[in-house]
Amino acid sequence: MQNSQVEQEQSNIECYKSINPYNEELVNEHPYDSEEKLLEKLKASHKAFNVWKSKSLKERSEPIKKFANVLSEKKEDFAKLVVREMGKPYQQAVEEIELCAQICEYAVKKAPSFLSDEEAEFENGKAFITYQPQGVILSIQPWNFPFYQAIRYAIPNIIAGNTTLLSHASSVWGSAKNIESALLEAGLPEGVFQLIYPQSEDIGVLYEQREVRGVTFTGSPSTGKKIAQEAGKNLKKTVLELGGSDAYIVTENADLDKAVASCVEGRIGNNGQTCTAAKRFIVVEKVYEEFKKKFVQAMSEVQTGDPMEKTTKLGPLVRKDLLEKLNEQVEESLDMGAKCLTGGNIMKKKGFFFEPTVLENLAPGMPAYDEELFGPVASLIKAKDLDDAIQIANSSRFGLGCGIFGNENEIVKVAKEQYDTGMIDINGYSSAKPNLPFGGVKDSGYGREHARFGFHEFMNIKTIKIHN
Repeated sequence: MQNSQVEQEQSNIECYKSINPYNEELVNEHPYDSEEKLLEKLKASHKAFNVWKSKSLKERSEPIKKFANVLSEKKEDFAKLVVREMGKPYQQAVEEIELCAQICEYAVKKAPSFLSDEEAEFENGKAFITYQPQGVILSIQPWNFPFYQAIRYAIPNIIAGNTTLLSHASSVWGSAKNIESALLEAGLPEGVFQLIYPQSEDIGVLYEQREVRGVTFTGSPSTGKKIAQEAGKNLKKTVLELGGSDAYIVTENADLDKAVASCVEGRIGNNGQTCTAAKRFIVVEKVYEEFKKKFVQAMSEVQTGDPMEKTTKLGPLVRKDLLEKLNEQVEESLDMGAKCLTGGNIMKKKGFFFEPTVLENLAPGMPAYDEELFGPVASLIKAKDLDDAIQIANSSRFGLGCGIFGNENEIVKVAKEQYDTGMIDINGYSSAKPNLPFGGVKDSGYGREHARFGFHEFMNIKTIKIHN
């Protein structure tokens, strides 16, 4: 009778169902955590913190070193799951897992210098600054890089002595479970990295708890504002990465073939679903027509299909509702006067596919000009000259990443002093690197991850003064 009651209770728990975006088949399903379950997990995480923080840096680093090996050994299996859950082309999924292993190796190597005490001047004696862990860090992460988004924030915090609760996007809960299992396999104590499965209306209970000492979130500006408000009411520090509408400027001195290749890569990578993807292409009028011809041809030739096939460069969007949202943004822009140069439609096939698309004749007020388009849609904008291009780029409410193509001697100064954004590529496109700070300004959020900055965001930077 007791077992029957348990089974009945479990059958009444609402589950999230993850759908393969390529073939629209069920990947897995998982029940949500109740508020009571969330609080239980927080209690376990805080209990783990009280033990974990007392471990030496070497002891905290050892499981992460082993975890990097697990990632490398199982990268093909992990990559295949990423493909099934969110449609990323397989080779890109492998590269994501490899990047995660690199982050772990970098963090282990650099932690001693990043976390070491620093001497400081003090006229009445001597002083030093020490970096000490604070407690449980709550993280809310999206689906577009299932492993990387979790590893990026978690590894520095864990090595530094904090513990964490991860609320990963429900569509990639399978990947999240693999991360947790791999960390446990590597010897990380239970509770140091712990998954939670909340419904959006239930996670707020955690912001009120004293044990939560910080909140990190990657997602939309609208959700980020709500999280910052709730965390702020309870005096919790936040780090927010809120997307972007990254502008890539092409000047008259640019190598156009290189610029086109980089811009196409930047627009279609991860199926166009990257916060730092190249999205707006601002081209000076002297080379506009030539760039447009080459760029449209290259975008129209992008191979779309099964993400497990080696020749596929563009897979499906992760969910049907996001496919429909992208389509609405394109249609609204066209209704307002934009012109479609290639693509522009949902593909008539199984799966959540959108054609590689280039739009021009864009103006403020159009979604393709103002908003972040999460998918393979490129916004082509003509500028009079470099000064005009910078003005157009900076007019965006976003400021995450961007790029400039042209004469290096001319554009480095422009990138440094005029471009209002957190990260800039010059004469190329690249993904995140463990040793380079990652983050933005304006509506793209605040705070930095990677390098030494990722270690310090949630540490207690403590001053100790010793008087004579």
